[in-house]
Amino acid sequence: MTMELRRPRKYPIDFRSKETEFVMNCWKAVNSCSLVGVGSVGKSNLLQHLADTDVHRHYLGQSNDANVLAIIIDPSMIGPLPESGPNRDAERCWAGYELMMHRLIMAVISRNLLKADDISELYGFYTALQDGSNPLYAYMGLRYFEFGLNLIIDRLKTRIVFMFDEFEDMLKLLPVKFFLTLRGLRDANRTYITYLTFTRSPLLRLVDRFGISPQEIEPFTELFTDNVWYVGPYNDRDARRMASNLMSRTEKNYPPEALEFLVWATGGYAGLLRSTFHLMDELGQLDSTNRLNNEMVAELVKKQAIEEECMRMWDSLLPSEHDVLRSLAGLQRIERDTVFDRSVTLLAYKKLLRPDRERNTLTIQPPIFRQFITTNGPMLQQAGNNNR
Repeated sequence: MTMELRRPRKYPIDFRSKETEFVMNCWKAVNSCSLVGVGSVGKSNLLQHLADTDVHRHYLGQSNDANVLAIIIDPSMIGPLPESGPNRDAERCWAGYELMMHRLIMAVISRNLLKADDISELYGFYTALQDGSNPLYAYMGLRYFEFGLNLIIDRLKTRIVFMFDEFEDMLKLLPVKFFLTLRGLRDANRTYITYLTFTRSPLLRLVDRFGISPQEIEPFTELFTDNVWYVGPYNDRDARRMASNLMSRTEKNYPPEALEFLVWATGGYAGLLRSTFHLMDELGQLDSTNRLNNEMVAELVKKQAIEEECMRMWDSLLPSEHDVLRSLAGLQRIERDTVFDRSVTLLAYKKLLRPDRERNTLTIQPPIFRQFITTNGPMLQQAGNNNR
């Protein structure tokens, strides 16, 4: 059996170098890790980069492609789930195992990592996992998933990394028992299985927000406690490289001043950079005297594409972070307390606040996002009230 998957876009080996080095060091030690970043940060690009076998060879010194098998798990690929019923939790857990098994099989088949007999045996486990005629199929999903994992580990002696995209959706969709079984699988295969989660807020903040018992899910969340990285915008090199790629694909040729404005105004956030680039022709002339132009930023935030991108960033934040940003934008008064201070720290980690210790000030970043909050105060205030 062969399978051709769409080849993901490749990025330069030094793309997102700090984030990539952090993750690869975790994988070297066979540790799980948690990435946290707001909407528009370029999450999908980073995950595709982390899944690239050339990146593995560069950072891990691999001798062949199979030493690490990094698999992206997207919860949007989970089908409809039962809302109630005696087997509700078992069927929801089954859906998680089915997705992970499916992506695992696609990875090994597309890269021709197993012999034909092994592929046939692996596919047999997947078929049994899906057998709805078995009254215990939902319960047995974990068993067949484990059979599949063990077959791949035994044949390839490879480390398997499951990278959970939009992991907050999995926390909302799947029962705690599912995550506890993932911990069990990891403990049974300690040197071979690790996990990576990508979320918009730290795991424990999400657990609290979704009403999950932190004690109940702790065996899973503690896997990530010592390995958390806050993913900020692109650094200057990556942002300018993205702008150059966009110019090449669209056959545009903007002067250096225009690109400097683009990187400054967007702060290097991938989604904002892309949306702003496609509006560059509407901005008029940019030269060395006005390249950091707040008037042009004010015009940009009136554009639907920019507003939608900023709203994506806003919606990815917690209500307590909204309060801090509205306060700093002069839209509301808020008493400073421990919640306020924790939220300030979190926003600084996410690179949405820039502290100036000499002046004792905090500035919202990037400029487009700051202008968006100021311009849309009433709408954001109402949205905040609705989220409480």
